[in-house]
Amino acid sequence: MDVKQNQLLAFAVYEIRLLLAHHIGSGDTPDPAVKAAAHLAYALHNQAEATLQGHTFDPEKAIEALRAVDKMLATNFQASFLQAVSQGA
Repeated sequence: MDVKQNQLLAFAVYEIRLLLAHHIGSGDTPDPAVKAAAHLAYALHNQAEATLQGHTFDPEKAIEALRAVDKMLATNFQASFLQAVSQGA
């Protein structure tokens, strides 16, 4: 089996989204980190699924999804991602 690194990470994101699905839009999640993780995984699950199926996705749309989570939950996923990418370059 020829497993690629991005497929393994995509699988993790997709599974995390399934595990945390009941925390999406839920007012009963007292831990803000759990709620943020649930929304982050949900925001990127379509991209993860595309990667698992060997397809590509538009990175700009994924960044827009991060921006939407940031706006909803007052997080900083977009800025953190851009900083992490710039440090790797």
